[in-house]
Amino acid sequence: MNYQPEKELSLRIVKQAVKLCQRVQQTNGGKAVEKADTSPVTVADFGAQAILCQGLMDAFPDDPVIGEEDATLLQKPELEGVSQQIIEQVQQSIPTATPDKVIDWINWGNGKVAPRYWTLDPIDGTKGFIRGNQYAVALALVEEGEIKLGILGCPAFPREDGGKGVIFLAIRGQGATEIPLEGGNPRKIKVDPSSKFEQLYRIESVESVHSDRRVQTSVDRRLGLTYSAKQMDSLVKYGAIAKGEAHFYTRVPLPQFKNKKENIWDHAAGVIIVEEAGGKVTDLEGKPLDFSLGAKLSNNHGVLATNGTIHSQVLDAIQKEA
Repeated sequence: MNYQPEKELSLRIVKQAVKLCQRVQQTNGGKAVEKADTSPVTVADFGAQAILCQGLMDAFPDDPVIGEEDATLLQKPELEGVSQQIIEQVQQSIPTATPDKVIDWINWGNGKVAPRYWTLDPIDGTKGFIRGNQYAVALALVEEGEIKLGILGCPAFPREDGGKGVIFLAIRGQGATEIPLEGGNPRKIKVDPSSKFEQLYRIESVESVHSDRRVQTSVDRRLGLTYSAKQMDSLVKYGAIAKGEAHFYTRVPLPQFKNKKENIWDHAAGVIIVEEAGGKVTDLEGKPLDFSLGAKLSNNHGVLATNGTIHSQVLDAIQKEA
């Protein structure tokens, strides 16, 4: 399969969702409310999920969608103003949107894993979005547990021409590409296959709770890294590895969260983009990430994404230090 209909739809709805995010950022700076797990969520998270789900629901009604957000939070009376803002933002993209439809679209993302399903994160890196830094609109298609298509809309990602904003796109067996956000020719991207650790960059989250920094520092020392780690919010890190701007990314659970399992939407789109650019992604035991089980990567422990060349050496160093 060439996945042309899926590709065309994905590009269209991700661009729409990114535009909504940019509008929200310009109008209210991405003011956040708090979810039950204390993580922040904004008007843009809900609005972007509504747009993505509406497009998927319309084009592929039989495909379940597993998204990060749930509209239950919006039923709280004190969030009436937030709900109104979400509806108004979605209506700018989809004029036929009504309050009920918007709630239904958001909740379309409450699907379950099936032989073929989509997973999405309307804004990965919400804290980066709020700060005006890196964030990504992420969407992936999974069939029989294998990611077939991944797309990342990255509005703040710097380009070679001095501008900002790219879309990373990969389809299984077709390679990975980078497209300027406002349109233009797709450009094939490849990892940098270098293996001299003193010349390589590790990339990490801005938020220190995402990975055990103590282990990472020990691993850096063991491998002989000389450069400080680059820091970036969100799945954009996968894009940086795929185009050779960084060489590896580790997600080592902190001791207090040692049994924590990763969400599928935090990785799926990035995984295929790195793999199709020539890199490799596994968990910290060297096992492929298993997207066939549910909303969590419950069969995996941590994540390692590399340029492929150095994968076994980094894995070995992590296993010795973790």
